[in-house]
Amino acid sequence: MSEFPTSSLFDIPVAKCTLGDVVAIAEQRIADKSQFQIGVINAAKVVKMSKDEFLRESVLSSDIILADGSSVVLASKVLGDALPERVTGIDLMHELLISADRNRYRVFLLGASEDVSLKVAAWIEKEHPNAIICGRANGYFDADAEAGIVASIRESEADILFVAITSPKKEVFMAKWHDEMGVTVLHGVGGSFDVVAGKVQRAPLAYQRTGMEWFYRLAQEPRRLAWRYISTNTRFIMMLSAAWLRRVFSSKRSIQSSD
Repeated sequence: MSEFPTSSLFDIPVAKCTLGDVVAIAEQRIADKSQFQIGVINAAKVVKMSKDEFLRESVLSSDIILADGSSVVLASKVLGDALPERVTGIDLMHELLISADRNRYRVFLLGASEDVSLKVAAWIEKEHPNAIICGRANGYFDADAEAGIVASIRESEADILFVAITSPKKEVFMAKWHDEMGVTVLHGVGGSFDVVAGKVQRAPLAYQRTGMEWFYRLAQEPRRLAWRYISTNTRFIMMLSAAWLRRVFSSKRSIQSSD
C-alpha cells in the first residue's frame, strides 16, 4: 500500500499531500536511504503527456506526483476527488533547502546556465549555510555528456538533487538515470533557478494564492505565451470535460444497475 493516498486525474495518480507532508516524506526517505523521485504536473504537462507517451512514462516513473498547477487542483474538485492543496516545484525546493540547512543534507545543483548556477549556489551558501553544496553542473549538455554528469552526481554522495532543466528533458533524464545517480531525493524544479538568481521574477503572492500566476506571466510576455496558453488551456478544458462526462455517465449506470 502506498504511504500516501492519491487522486486519479487523467489516469495520473496525483498525491493527496500538503507541502509539509512531502517534506516529511523526503526527510524520512533520506534517513532510510530510500529513493524518492518527485514528479510535478500542471495543465500544460497533462496535455503534453496525453500526446507524448515517452514523457508520460517518465512522469509515471516518479515515486510521487504533485499538483504544481492550480488548474490541476481545480480539476480534482470538479471530478470529485479533491486534492488538499497545490504543491509548486519552487515552493518545495525552498522547503527542502530549509530542511537541508537544518539537517546538513548534501545538495547537488543541475541545470540552468553557468551564470545562474553560480548565483544559486552563492544564494544557498548565504541563506542556508548548513546545507552542503556537494556539486553542480549547468544544464547545457548533450546526450553524450549525460553519463559523465551522472557519474559526478553519484560520486558527490548527494542527498538531494535539484534538476533545473526544461520539460520534458528533466523528466526523461530523471527516469533514465535515477538508479545510477545514487541520490535519495530527486526533484525537477524547472525554471526555479532562474527565479532564485533574479533572472525571472515570480508572480506576487496575491497572484500565487489565487492561482493566477499564469496571468502574471502572460502579462509579462504576451507575444510568446498567448497562443501557448490558449491552445493548452483549451485542450485541458476539453480533457476535463470529457473526464467529467465519463464520471457522470458512470454514476448513472451504477445507479441504474443497483435499481
